[in-house]
Amino acid sequence: MKITLKDGSVKEYDGAMCVIDIARDISEGLARVACAGEVNGEIVDLRTELAADCELNIVTQNDPEGLRVIRHTASHVMAEAVKRLFPEAKVTIGPAIDDGFYYDFESAPFSREDLDKIEAEMKKIIKEGHEITRFTLPRAEAIRLMEEKNEPFKVELIQDLPEDAEISFYDQGGFVDLCAGPHLMSTKGIKAYKLISSSMAYWRGDSDKAKLQRIYGTAFTKKEELAAHLAHLEDIKKRDHNKLGREMELFTTVDVIGQGLPLLLPKGARMIQKMQRWIEDLEDREWGYVRTKTPLMAKSDLYKISGHWDHYTDGMFVLGDEERDKEVLALRPMTCPFQYYCYKNTQHSYRDLPIRYGETSTLFRNEDSGEMHGLTRVRQFTISEGHLIVRPDQMVAEFKDCIAHAQYCLKVLGVEEDVTYHLSAWDPDNREKYIGEPEVWEETQQHMRDMMNELGIPYTEDIGEAAFYGPKIDINAKNVYGKEDTMITIQWDALLAEQFDMYYVDESGDKVRPCIIHRTSMGCYERTLAWLIEKYAGKFPTWLCPEQVRVLPISDKYIDYAQEVKDALMKNGVDATVDARSEKIGYKIREARMDRLPYMLVVGAQEAADHTVSVRSRFAGDEGVKPLSDFTNQICEEIRTKEIRQEIAQDEK
Repeated sequence: MKITLKDGSVKEYDGAMCVIDIARDISEGLARVACAGEVNGEIVDLRTELAADCELNIVTQNDPEGLRVIRHTASHVMAEAVKRLFPEAKVTIGPAIDDGFYYDFESAPFSREDLDKIEAEMKKIIKEGHEITRFTLPRAEAIRLMEEKNEPFKVELIQDLPEDAEISFYDQGGFVDLCAGPHLMSTKGIKAYKLISSSMAYWRGDSDKAKLQRIYGTAFTKKEELAAHLAHLEDIKKRDHNKLGREMELFTTVDVIGQGLPLLLPKGARMIQKMQRWIEDLEDREWGYVRTKTPLMAKSDLYKISGHWDHYTDGMFVLGDEERDKEVLALRPMTCPFQYYCYKNTQHSYRDLPIRYGETSTLFRNEDSGEMHGLTRVRQFTISEGHLIVRPDQMVAEFKDCIAHAQYCLKVLGVEEDVTYHLSAWDPDNREKYIGEPEVWEETQQHMRDMMNELGIPYTEDIGEAAFYGPKIDINAKNVYGKEDTMITIQWDALLAEQFDMYYVDESGDKVRPCIIHRTSMGCYERTLAWLIEKYAGKFPTWLCPEQVRVLPISDKYIDYAQEVKDALMKNGVDATVDARSEKIGYKIREARMDRLPYMLVVGAQEAADHTVSVRSRFAGDEGVKPLSDFTNQICEEIRTKEIRQEIAQDEK
């Protein structure tokens, strides 16, 4: 048997050999850090026996796949610790994930104190150093074993396996768990670990099935790596928009109002107002859009024409019952059908096209309760929506412009480097999900591939993610926890003009179907606000800040001048306030820093006499004394250009 190693060298053996034995034959040092094997490109357990020629790479703890094995083993050690401390808990699944591992249990909720106790028990198990062994059983015996252990979820998993599946278990000193592996050779291989949190989950992700308790943890090969990761998690917590946005009084939620229905407080509403005005001015004054304002609901008839009634009813809020009520309405999940009727209100010539309709649209989508999160996943939201009615020969150029406009918005917001591009394509094996013929879909998608390649934009193609009436380019970003959300969508639609009998008159006087582009300039305002909170940790660019300047009089005697400064700034479009409290100036400055304000203006006798202000900022610390007119010109220019100034370290101020 010839084993070709990663470096190209070849090992020959007379008989079958386990991966771990080959690692020992290469070197004892390699065997000590080995976690798994990679055989012909497939990750396998160290206990796997090789009996034929193959390529072999020994996966160590320094390799990403090796770290996954460590984390997978840590999840099993955690499960054993839970069973020792909470014998009535039922185990389900416990995989490694990108930044750690989790295990789901049917149990009462776990407190932080419980997690600490589980961690301590894990330490005992690791110290005991049990050898981890693998064995297989026939289906009937496997089911019997899990029934004897009173583990109904494991029984269900076994019953759902294919008839010819190998059913494997791992035993670590008496704790036996159903698992495909791979795992470390011993529990002693876990060096640095931490249980992070616990939360509720559903068995197999189905809200109609059992509620479970999920414990998240992580593991690393070195304590220093774990410490760095935990520090990163602390930074994430500080940036989490759901926490920070509430602390900054940008938004809140109220149980009696409902899940996914956030209240934008004055500061948050002001930020969204600034973004909305910016986008509307861009669209209307520079990009050639005309504005519409359409109803928030419509009869079911409209959605039946568009196809949403057949393809999207589960995601809509329907008012009434077709079997009972004469008229059934639904809150709109999108604006396109409404704007189509704006188009149909007038007959159009080929010379009129393209027509670009823009609308700041409030939409409603019946998201699952388990999907709700802060401002990123809500049931009512506002979007910078638009639909372009174009001739077929204009489609590519207009689509490219939509991409360019989206990229411009991302650049101004300072997030252009934080996104990925996805071509959301149809799934030809799931025809009932879509309308239209395959030829139309394939032609449309090829146009989009050609455009993205021509523009030099890297993208991934996601099969099955298209809307039922057309493929789209999704521009996605990750939140602080690594979950990816779609921020901006640009969609090619060659089908709905037929559904709505839309046409224009061409040069020959014939009626011709237009094409349609569905697009957003910046997407959902609420989700964008959440993104910006996390991106900037609440320290927004000056133009976006709901409070851009706070004037700080050093005593009550200078409140009148402080008010004069504030009024002058407000007249120039700067959001300014006065801190007129009878507090020491040092306290006022510290509080303004804590509020993440871009600018503080300290005023006293000299400033009042000279009509100046003493400027402090997040960007340069103490900027010195300036004439009020100079500072006003400076900040107005910063706001006008939407400059993103670089922060300085706190200890430099």
